[in-house]
Amino acid sequence: MRELIETIVKPLVDHPESVRVETAETERSITYRLFVDKDDMGKVIGKQGRVAKAIRTVTFAGVATQQQKRTVLEIVDQ
Repeated sequence: MRELIETIVKPLVDHPESVRVETAETERSITYRLFVDKDDMGKVIGKQGRVAKAIRTVTFAGVATQQQKRTVLEIVDQ
């Protein structure tokens, strides 16, 4: 799933070398922390959060078919 998130985000940003995804997993949830350059935050979030919502939807769908865990995607600037 990390690779999928990176594949979606890297073409959207001006600094693809700064894109990094970290994963933290508990027995009930999986948290993906997406790190992007401070200048690229607006591009990843999108107007009214539409891009971020789309990334979350794809992430949730991928995990839901594999595991029965709650999924969280956090977008963090560096």
